[in-house]
Amino acid sequence: MALAPALKTWLLVVPAVALLGMAGVRVGDHLRHASGTGDVSADMGPANGTDASSTAAGLPAALARRLAAESPLDRVPSGLPLDIRADIEGDTDLFAYAQRLRWQADAGNVEARWMLSRVYDYCSPYANDPGGYQLDNNVLAGMGQGASTAMASARERVATRCGGFVASDGLGYPLVFQQRLQAAQGGNLAAEASMLADGQPLQSDEDYRRGLVQRVRDSHDPEAYMALAPAMGIRASGDRAMADMVAGEALSELAWRVAACELGMPCGADSVLMNSFCANGGICSEDAGQDFTDFVYDAAVSRQGAEKMTEWVERLIGKREGR
Repeated sequence: MALAPALKTWLLVVPAVALLGMAGVRVGDHLRHASGTGDVSADMGPANGTDASSTAAGLPAALARRLAAESPLDRVPSGLPLDIRADIEGDTDLFAYAQRLRWQADAGNVEARWMLSRVYDYCSPYANDPGGYQLDNNVLAGMGQGASTAMASARERVATRCGGFVASDGLGYPLVFQQRLQAAQGGNLAAEASMLADGQPLQSDEDYRRGLVQRVRDSHDPEAYMALAPAMGIRASGDRAMADMVAGEALSELAWRVAACELGMPCGADSVLMNSFCANGGICSEDAGQDFTDFVYDAAVSRQGAEKMTEWVERLIGKREGR
């Protein structure tokens, strides 16, 4: 998936993994998603007894019933449909936000479907086991170390924003994948890019994959840049389709992410991006006020690599040659 931490080349991940092991943090669908393991087709199959209407919309019956029981759309304060993306940031109640997105998505709005997948992805680590999530957070907070305290604080923010979801809602990789597949098939570019990043592009041929990357670059859509980023790192090494596309090197993924920030993606200290890296991977800035771009240059890019990184980012956010 596109927005989950996947920077396996960062040296910071090693102490983060050790920290997670010490705290006994529970991992499930969210980390399986990041690793790309598991049989997707098997996971996506409807469970016996699932309500037909919720299955058609790609939602577990429990979550569909709870969403349907909430207040009608016009009773819930929202930035929709004027700015569908805005409410994922800030202090939004993400369960209520998901409800509003679901109304729009079911009416055929593929942008809302894409954002719904982002909410489910962000909240799934908490929703899969709210009680266990809080227990683990208590352990992290009790360790009293700088890294563990920062991670506990980031996880607490996830719990606060996602508090309306419960385990029976079925948030996890299969649900996120279904939402993104529907959005991609409906023409949403960010969702289409996320399918490539997930290793399951809508088409597998070289021309399609290269054309998709070029469409993302032409769009200057920060959501699409960020969604595509995981596909552009070491995984793209040796792929002829990605030649001359800022791809295939350890820092290529970071260049795409920083470019997304430069194009307008919320990347500040309190953004979903920074919160997710810290809460889910233990990749936390020592400076609580640091945004993603500064964090990358400070913690992940050497002085020798900074010039190359800047050149890549400028190339990605600039216009195509001859246009």
